[in-house]
Amino acid sequence: MSVAHRTIKLVLATVIAIWIADSLGLAYTTSAGIIAILSVLDTRRSSFKIAGQRFISALLALGIATVPFTLFGYNLMVVALYMALYVPLAYVLDVSVGIPPITVLVLHLYLEQSVAISWLWNEMAIFLIGAGVALLLNLYMPSKQSDIENYHLRVEEKLKAILMRFNGFLLKGDGTNEAVLIGELDQLLSEAQRLVYLEHNNQLFQQTNYQVHYFDMRMDQSKLLRQMAVNVNSCQLESRESVILAHLFYETAAQLSQENPAKLLLDDIAEFRELFRKRPLPKTRDEFETRAVLFQLLNDLERFIQLKVDFYNQYGKQVA
Repeated sequence: MSVAHRTIKLVLATVIAIWIADSLGLAYTTSAGIIAILSVLDTRRSSFKIAGQRFISALLALGIATVPFTLFGYNLMVVALYMALYVPLAYVLDVSVGIPPITVLVLHLYLEQSVAISWLWNEMAIFLIGAGVALLLNLYMPSKQSDIENYHLRVEEKLKAILMRFNGFLLKGDGTNEAVLIGELDQLLSEAQRLVYLEHNNQLFQQTNYQVHYFDMRMDQSKLLRQMAVNVNSCQLESRESVILAHLFYETAAQLSQENPAKLLLDDIAEFRELFRKRPLPKTRDEFETRAVLFQLLNDLERFIQLKVDFYNQYGKQVA
């Protein structure tokens, strides 16, 4: 939620909550505005969750406060007794988020020296108005879908750039700065994941794990790329295998997109592995080490592609 968006909501929530409370003739109406401020949160889901916890906390606090105030009167020692009973119960019931605002409502009873039904209703009404106004305003959350789609494009372009660097190194020995590119990719993915989880928590009724799992999948691919970069840079000898593997990196980059199921690339991997087996055995130690590294790269590239295939098999129908 942007600063401007939050500011507008806070202003509206405070003013509307106090106005409604005043219109109903309630006492301590500014408390409705305070509760409204505390109830304007970053996502719809968190707003409803916290409002529910505070509602339970309000019932608990007002119920507990009624007993000692009735039995022992209205003094600070009774307030301390109320707190000693209410606070641990609030933590046990996982409604401690309501302790500060709801205790303010209980202190109204202390100031008025009354637990009459009219005053208990006054405090519950203040809470319901403040929380209710905030929830209504939080039903509007601007969609982040266009920003998420932009991250899709930026992540895919960075992935393509890294794969093309691998291709260039295997063909010409030009593989510098892969670590920088992979670091930039990880940063993009972290930003995208934060945005996706925010959007995910703004969906109350239509939940989808597509975007969450998409960027999780790309993060897993990024981890593979980091290991592949180390192996690519250790391939110092030119060979027929390195040229073919470079072509596979090129094809993977060319076909990389959100919509591509990537299954055909696995067929290319299988063909190359068969070709690998038919090639003459290495004659020198350097050739053997290079062949071993290339084979490891082939396996890592297969896992890289398999991650996308598995993802597409599960979520292919949701691809735009």
